[in-house]
Amino acid sequence: MTHDDYVGRVTQYIKARADELAKFKEITSYHAGAYDQDEAWKSLDTYVCESESRRGVKMGQRNRVFYMALPPSVFIPVSKGIRKHVYAQDGVNRLIVEKPFGMDTASSNELGREIGALFKEEEIYRIDHYLGKEMVKNVMTMRFSNVFFNQVWDRKFIDNVQITFKEPFGTEGRGGYFDDFGIIRDVMQNHLLQVLSLIAMERPISTESEAIRDEKVKVLKCIPPVTIQDALLAQYVGANGKPGYLEDETLKNKKSRTPTFAALTLWVQNERWEGVPFILKAGKALDDGKVDIRIQFRNVAGSLYKGAPRNELVMRIQPKEAVYIKFNNKQPGLTYQTMQSDLDLSYHDRFTDLSIPDAYESLILDVLRNDHSNFVRDDELEAAWKIFTPLLHQIDKDSSIPLSTYPYGSRGPAELDEFVRKYGYDRSNANYTWPVQSVAPGQTKL
Repeated sequence: MTHDDYVGRVTQYIKARADELAKFKEITSYHAGAYDQDEAWKSLDTYVCESESRRGVKMGQRNRVFYMALPPSVFIPVSKGIRKHVYAQDGVNRLIVEKPFGMDTASSNELGREIGALFKEEEIYRIDHYLGKEMVKNVMTMRFSNVFFNQVWDRKFIDNVQITFKEPFGTEGRGGYFDDFGIIRDVMQNHLLQVLSLIAMERPISTESEAIRDEKVKVLKCIPPVTIQDALLAQYVGANGKPGYLEDETLKNKKSRTPTFAALTLWVQNERWEGVPFILKAGKALDDGKVDIRIQFRNVAGSLYKGAPRNELVMRIQPKEAVYIKFNNKQPGLTYQTMQSDLDLSYHDRFTDLSIPDAYESLILDVLRNDHSNFVRDDELEAAWKIFTPLLHQIDKDSSIPLSTYPYGSRGPAELDEFVRKYGYDRSNANYTWPVQSVAPGQTKL
């Protein structure tokens, strides 16, 4: 790869003004080398030292950030090469490690031990880009700065919580990679579990990074391993002119049972959340592309308005960030019927001149600021893997576990509605539409 090829690849998706992009290209350079050759690492160190000298970087301020967005199989040799040959002696070192952090508890712990022997924990930033998304970062603010949320955030008022991840496309050329991991390792063990931990954790003693991560670890340790009885697994098949998962040309195992969709129910066994199901749903080749959090509250005790739908708090993580509360309201006009409406905060409607930074942009800035709040700590990672590892091993070994199918472009497997219903989710508000709802006279009943 040439320098120009490299610059073209790393800048093709950057959203910035032309002058800003031109400045970025001017300070971007490329230096090639092999992972397993000491001479290549020495050459990189020489290259970086020359760049620091040319830019007039003072001794003691020659800080270096290393970002490993690489196949997990080379994490350890690359870490060793960095530590041995390119580690800054006259400045601060920070190592960003991109997921996946192993395949299960044992492999994750082994990776942690190897990297931990080379770098201090405060130098390591295990990045999960969902923690950099605007609405995920807003969870703590909403919970702990609003008295009306804080008072109802427990099992007495909340019936169930759903965290949903939907992609409208399949593996399509990435089947070879995806088949080694599956939807649970790819999305649920990391992205969705991180969101769950922010929803379920107790109030930290401060907003300092370690205080926040302490509480996340505590709540993860309250979650027992997921059981197969609390799981719905499925794989998409060809439909609407789109190929099925097993038809992906890059897929070697044409009899693969790797799930492309999963719905898993987790239970937080503590005083706040005992008995409240946390339903994680994730899938590829679905009917929509979105990520949201849906908190459904309990029915009103002794309600005067029979059949009134439950209240819900919905946080739309992507696309078009929004927070809205679904509540019951008198239907406008000559009627006393109730209808469901909402209190709606849609970011792009409410805020003018809005520019929400990309999640990675936000997280890399956190690295430069030495803020670990939105990065995964070693004990947090271990606690997360312990929740999923038994189920993952069971799926990998037991071919008798049911694996449903669903058409490309559908909502998911046919069993999904029944699955969420058995955990208490009430879809009685199915006629509600967001963000605009018709109250045409022909639909009004006296």
